[in-house]
Amino acid sequence: MIQVLLNKDKYKYDIHSLIKAFYPKEDVSVLTYDEAADNKSVNNKNASEDVLFKTEIELHEDKGFISMKIIHNDGSEVFAKSVCIDGEGESSGSTNGSSASLTTPKNALKQMMYRQLSKEIGHVLPWGSLTGIRPTRIPMQMLEAGKNEVEIKTYMQDTFFVSDEKTELAYDIAVREKKILDDINYENGYSIYLGIPFCPTTCLYCSFTSFPIATWKKKVDSYISCLEEEIDYVAEAFKDKIVNSVYIGGGTPTTLEPSQMTRLITYLRDKIDLSECREFTVESGRPDSITREKLRAMKECGVDRISVNPQTMSDETLRRIGRQHTVSQFVEAYYMAREEGFDNINMDIILGLPGETEEDVKHTMAEIEKLYPDDLTVHSLSVKRGSRLAEHIKNNGFFVAGDTGRMMEIAKESASKMGLTPYYLYRQKNISGNLENTGYAREGKAGIYNILMMEEVQSIVALGAGTVTKRVYGDGRIERCDNVKDVTLYMNSINDMIDRKKKLFG
Repeated sequence: MIQVLLNKDKYKYDIHSLIKAFYPKEDVSVLTYDEAADNKSVNNKNASEDVLFKTEIELHEDKGFISMKIIHNDGSEVFAKSVCIDGEGESSGSTNGSSASLTTPKNALKQMMYRQLSKEIGHVLPWGSLTGIRPTRIPMQMLEAGKNEVEIKTYMQDTFFVSDEKTELAYDIAVREKKILDDINYENGYSIYLGIPFCPTTCLYCSFTSFPIATWKKKVDSYISCLEEEIDYVAEAFKDKIVNSVYIGGGTPTTLEPSQMTRLITYLRDKIDLSECREFTVESGRPDSITREKLRAMKECGVDRISVNPQTMSDETLRRIGRQHTVSQFVEAYYMAREEGFDNINMDIILGLPGETEEDVKHTMAEIEKLYPDDLTVHSLSVKRGSRLAEHIKNNGFFVAGDTGRMMEIAKESASKMGLTPYYLYRQKNISGNLENTGYAREGKAGIYNILMMEEVQSIVALGAGTVTKRVYGDGRIERCDNVKDVTLYMNSINDMIDRKKKLFG
């Protein structure tokens, strides 16, 4: 346990995220002094736990400074202070101060914390003090503002302490993304996401909305009817807009029968003009849900990109994480998709899965190289609240069998051998190794929906249970509305789900 006390109710998320990045195994409590005094149950609970150290943070931006004090269990204290003047500033310190160029009070705080915590633990983080999920937005926005490569890289390193490697990665991806976006009329467009919340089984690491298809099989047609009602709304509300991309995700969309997949996509095409749609993806992630008939139905309906996901090429690991398929079933499904004419197939793998080592990742990548996918998404395992993995760790302790950073290097080298270059990335809370998820693709095969979603340059209209619609305004402001996660509640309140969108886009 690490306890943090604040004099103001500000920057809690950033403080919590940065400390967790350095200490992923520790629970972190961030409270104001008043909250700590009022919350006696928390104090009693904390008193009974092992506290690694306590931190007191004083935010006095109005007086031109912020400060931080770490109190160790042996009574020793470490003090740091940052000077902030009108949103600009420089950092100084008494016991362990540092100097840096700061741009905002929040950056000043995070720089001060980062320097101090890196001294406490004895190492640095690959993404420095960045805690957001979209690090490529920084170089992207700077490119659009006319900044050059040197200015962008210097800013990322001096302001956020991002490593040379990750700075280079973020910059290169931003350049590729900008080139792709420059070729799309996204400002007058939007993308559609349709959520199919059914799965054969729930994987150990998953926290997405998913319901066992065996239980819901008789209600899937009624669920599709609700999707059709949402499609009717979209057809009318966005009749003057261009659809840039369509993504059917989940759950596992290929739990739908061929006739159901045909029904849904045909209805979408009949109601909405997709003549300028640049990409139509169906996430066919679970090999145990793929049949030739389903692949044929998707191809006949104009689906041009699918995702067939191994996650790992180890049968032992697949059993451990609850994937009810074998490696051979995955390979069979992949070749079947090729035979049915799919020439843009993505694969997902996850690094840091329970029990896996660097040798396991080498084996996985060697097997994937034989298959030669068009797109490879490399995920660092994220321990998501609400997943069975989070519960497992809570009961059995945190585990990492191998070096996730080295695993990432293995995957990167293998992607390069296959002619795949990185084109988008994002980060998640509690991500293994404080790393990132990176998409690699061949020229012309980059996932357009992924870029549009991550860069938040256009509205995404999301249909189905557990989905989130995002409206992007012309000035960059973003507002969201969500559909309820429970399938029955979604179906019973479909009019309310549509009304939420009407209010958002009205």
